[in-house]
This record gives sequence, structure tokens and C-alpha cells, in this order.
Amino acid sequence: MRTALSGLTTRGRSFLAAGIAAAVCAVVLGQRDLLRVGFLLAAMPLVAVLVVARTRHLVTSTRLLEPGRVAAGAEAQVRLRVDNVSRIPTGLLMLEDHVPYVLGSRPRFVLDRIEPHGHRQVAYRVRSDLRGKFTVGPLRLRLADPFGMCELTRSFAARDLLVVTPVVQRLPAVDLGGEWTGYGDGNSRSLASAGEEDVVPREYRHGDDVRRVHWRSTARRGELMVRREEQSWQNQATLLLDTRPSAHRGEGPSSSFEWAVSTAASIGVHLCRRGYTTHLIAADGTQLAGTPEGLRVAPAETETFLLDALAVVETGTVESLDGAEMTLRQPGREGMAVAVLANLTEEDTRRLARSRSASGRGLAVVLDTTAWDSARVPGVLAHDTAVGLLRQAGWRVLSASATTRLPELWRGAGRSADASPHAVSLGGATTGSEFWR
Repeated sequence: MRTALSGLTTRGRSFLAAGIAAAVCAVVLGQRDLLRVGFLLAAMPLVAVLVVARTRHLVTSTRLLEPGRVAAGAEAQVRLRVDNVSRIPTGLLMLEDHVPYVLGSRPRFVLDRIEPHGHRQVAYRVRSDLRGKFTVGPLRLRLADPFGMCELTRSFAARDLLVVTPVVQRLPAVDLGGEWTGYGDGNSRSLASAGEEDVVPREYRHGDDVRRVHWRSTARRGELMVRREEQSWQNQATLLLDTRPSAHRGEGPSSSFEWAVSTAASIGVHLCRRGYTTHLIAADGTQLAGTPEGLRVAPAETETFLLDALAVVETGTVESLDGAEMTLRQPGREGMAVAVLANLTEEDTRRLARSRSASGRGLAVVLDTTAWDSARVPGVLAHDTAVGLLRQAGWRVLSASATTRLPELWRGAGRSADASPHAVSLGGATTGSEFWR
């Protein structure tokens, strides 16, 4: 009741004070008619308080985000629905939804009375040029009685999450080479191409088709054995995003880091849609997105995990690629490696050279950051020099700048590598054109 009475407006307090004053005067002067007027004046704001307080708990709301995941710069629509579940109509309703400042100003709506068991719907749009995960809500509802004597506020607890992903550009389909370079169960030979002696059987499990029973192995082992199912090869790809603070220039959505994040998102989505099991790692070797070993995940879910990770990725604290080298050299990383890099040092090129082995393939997108800041950083190689060293180390390199269109640049990923005809030695790792054979 104390909370409800605190919602009295100036008009409501005036009526209440006038009613009390009239009642006191009626008692002092002995005027019964004046007492009735005092009771009427005091009862009007009190009845308004009771009605509004009861209505506040009989109004519900729902929120719908369409869609819940958008690219930076795209709009999403928020739909609000307010239902009156009581048997009496509501008074004036004022809605205010909490929205982070990066999504725009807070939307406010004024609704007229809602009939019993009726509802009203409103909608507004949000847009962000910054990627990230943003919470929309809670909704604040301010109710008022028809006479304007009481106003109460109710905050709903429901919140919704809007994910703003980096801009993803559609890349053309090119022959990346190294297709079917997977490992594990995926590279088991097909039964169609294997002879009877090459079949690797396993124990019978409940539910196995009896037509797959391998009778020769069953007779030899004395227990029921079945042929292993024919399994397809599983393409592996590791996507390295250069998250070193010293590797990028500029701030905000137009920085070189945002360009690199958008490029990594476009390449990652492209690889996922081509059937690659894609793992995203940072410069320190931390895996930002991917599927655990042995777990099969649909390509659409892998793409979602990748975009969610890139929506919140930030520059790290390490200044070297030591962790990335160790991760790329781990067992099970024999598939394709794609790196989005910038501002490389000579030590970085050595680490990248050692990270690739003859069983895998490396593709690097090297960004020239001079468009953001032309100042030379001590120890950082010139862009052309870094590109040349990576090509000599066996990486296929795509040189990019601030004005480069990624779809056109990606077409170069399918061309023959511009590798040196002679092997070179970088930090003890001998590489060369033989790498691509």
C-alpha cells in the first residue's frame, strides 16, 4: 500500500488533502453534508490507487526479436505485445524499453486503454554498426488511471539477447586444393574401393543391419562381427585471426582489426558451407570456436558458433605468434590453415614457416595497414617483404589493403601458388615449392 500511495500524482494528492480537510471541517462545524463531500474527495484517489495497483499485476508483456542475429549495419525489429488479463479495462499506458545506446535511443510508446482480455502490439527497429552481444530489456510499464490521480511503474524481468555479427561477404567457390585432407575416422578407406581382405570389422552392436555381418571374421574370432560403415572424408581447417594489439591500426568500426574480423568471418562461413570442420584460434593459440574432437555438428551450427565467437572477439595481450604456432603444430591440425595477418615481424614469419608441414596447406591473407597509419613500427617488416617471406615459406599469400574487395581477392586463392623455385631456410624449417606437391 505504501508503494501504491507513492504513485499518487499532484492531482491525486490534492484531492486527498482536500477530502481530509473537508472531513475535519465537517466534524468541527458539525456539517454532515460537508463530511460526505470530504469522504467523496478522499475516496476518489484511494480507489484510483487500488485499481491501478491491481491492474499493474494483471498486465503481461512479451518481446520478439526478428531476427535475433544480424550483421553489423543491418536492422532488427523488436515487437512488443502487452496483454490485459484482468476483467477491467486499463487506463493510459506508457511503455519504455531499455536499449543499449549503440542500438539507438530508448523507444517510448503511449497506449490508450486496453479492454478486458485485450492486447496491443507495437514495434520498433534497432541497428548497430558495432558487433557484439547486446541485451534488450527490461520493459518498463507506467500505468495511470483515467482521471490522472495515480501513476505506477512496473518493470518486467524478461530480457532478450541480440547478437550483432561481423559483416559476412559471399565468397566465390574456388579450387582451394587440399580437399579431402582430413584425419581420424574420416579418412578411413571406402569399402567400395577396398578388397575383402582390407575390411576392418568391429563387434556387432544392437541395431546393426545383419547384411553387414562379416562372416569370415565372425568364424575367426568366434563372435559376431560386422563391417564398418563407409565413412566420408572429413575436411579440416584451422582459421587463425591475428589478435595482437600491435598488429592493427585505427579505432572503431573502421579499424584494421574490424577489417580482419570481417574477413575471418567471411572465410570461416565459406569454409563451413563447403563442408570443412573449421576451428578458430587467436594469436595466443586459444581456440575461440570449433567443435570438440569426435563430436559431429551440423555445418549450420558450426557457422553459428563461429559467428558468435567473432561477434565478441577483441584484441588480446600477447605480441607474438608463439601460441598460434604451437596450436597449428599440434597433432590433428594436418588440414588446411588459413591465417588473417597484419604487421608481421621476421620472427613471425619464422613461426609461420615452422607451423606448416608437408601434410597440410597454408593460405594467408596479409593486410597492409599503412592506410590506417603510415608510421613505421620498429621490428615490423615492410608489407611486400613479409608477403615475399611467407610465399618462400610455402604459404599461399593474398595481399590486401583497406580498399580491397574480399570476393575479388578470394579468387586468387584458387590460382597456382607463387612460390619460390628454391627452398629457403627460416629458423631451421626448410620449405619451398615442394610444399605444394
